Amino acid sequence: MPTSDLTAIVTGAGSTRGIGRATAHALAAAGWNLAILDVDETGAKDTAEQVARHHNVQAFGLGCDITDETSVEAALSHLAAAAPAVGALVNNAGITSPIPFLQVTGAEWDRIFAVNVRGAYNVTRRVAATMAERGFGRIVFLSSVSAERGGGVFGGVAYSAAKAAQLGFARALARELGPVGVTVNAVAPGLIDTDITAGALDEEHKSRLLDTIPVGRTGHVEDVADLITYLCREESGYITGATYDVNGGSHIH
Repeated sequence: MPTSDLTAIVTGAGSTRGIGRATAHALAAAGWNLAILDVDETGAKDTAEQVARHHNVQAFGLGCDITDETSVEAALSHLAAAAPAVGALVNNAGITSPIPFLQVTGAEWDRIFAVNVRGAYNVTRRVAATMAERGFGRIVFLSSVSAERGGGVFGGVAYSAAKAAQLGFARALARELGPVGVTVNAVAPGLIDTDITAGALDEEHKSRLLDTIPVGRTGHVEDVADLITYLCREESGYITGATYDVNGGSHIH
């Protein structure tokens, strides 16, 4: 089925300088219609308006709190009635936390897992069922290099644990859904130039991190978005259960 007949959902794509918005543009350039789900409804609609204007595809911006099953159900029900069938899901929405483990409260731990893990579950559970029925689907999780190397960038233990949970989620789901034509992969970015990293790193810390990156620069959002778009192609159907590193060589294993 051509991507022009399908919709790709990208969660958390309301930020102006985030991986989500870049991914929405990259997928639209490849012919996908787009649905942007973000707790910031204004940001979601802004991204959708940009995507539709630049790429001549259908684009929908929906306010949605992915940690709330009722909110997810409402957004996806609206989408089912208004948009072409969902063929791809990019679980991009996420939050970080730099708090050292010995200072992390239970509430903070739950907050990080609510968005990164439970939120991904809420959307994926709803979307995967229809993909399985149709016999085609592409699901991509946005994990992190922090999950692979045990932190050390700017996220603390809660963030690393949640992003590691996404890797297990993706791999196990790939085994279950492979027989029905749905691939599930993960992308693990390193230091990427986004609004989140800009707010979390001072210049001295950023300089130290750059010294550990062989290519000598931070990543661009397009570096990640292009890979996600590749994994969502119909032609990428033999790639599943994989984790792709996008870190400039900062973590080679």
